[in-house]
Amino acid sequence: MLSETLAKGLSRYAIGEKLRALRLRKKMGLVELGRHTGLSAAMLSKVERGKLFPTLPTLLRIALVFSIGLEYFFSDDKKRHVLGIVRHAERKRFPERPDGKDISFFFESLDFAAVERKLNAYYAEFQALQPGKARLHHHAGVEFLSVLRGQLELHIGTEDHILESGDSIYFDSSLPHSYRRVSQKPCSAIVVTVP
Repeated sequence: MLSETLAKGLSRYAIGEKLRALRLRKKMGLVELGRHTGLSAAMLSKVERGKLFPTLPTLLRIALVFSIGLEYFFSDDKKRHVLGIVRHAERKRFPERPDGKDISFFFESLDFAAVERKLNAYYAEFQALQPGKARLHHHAGVEFLSVLRGQLELHIGTEDHILESGDSIYFDSSLPHSYRRVSQKPCSAIVVTVP
């Protein structure tokens, strides 16, 4: 039995409401959630109605079903960063990979200040490499790229595509793909990935 002080302190996080919202967003019933977590539907119902506060291991079992971290349940909705502004001076430039060999591009995150992002946006500057030197990579989801300046070669799957300034492309990023600046002139783009 929780003291009134603890119950009041935990209730401000609205754990039950957040759980219910997650479950309904996934169109999942209490019984189905119970099967995934090993918890009873009755217990989950009590949690959702704020009649019971789960232990951290129990809450972690629930969080794993929705592929979220525990911090989701303990963030104050009023303080969550659903709006994020990144000033130009705050951006950090990173190479495609840390070893520094055959770098295809350098990138800067454009949305790191936002929490619980549904997408990731980057500013990328592409390097001139010899044909065949650009490293293929892939990741789950989709990618959108819009060339701001220059000429860019994208190798996606078994095809090559040349994009000019103002061109854009949307593709399944689970296909192996690589980027290569074609000319000696600078080449940059906005890249958006969605998991």
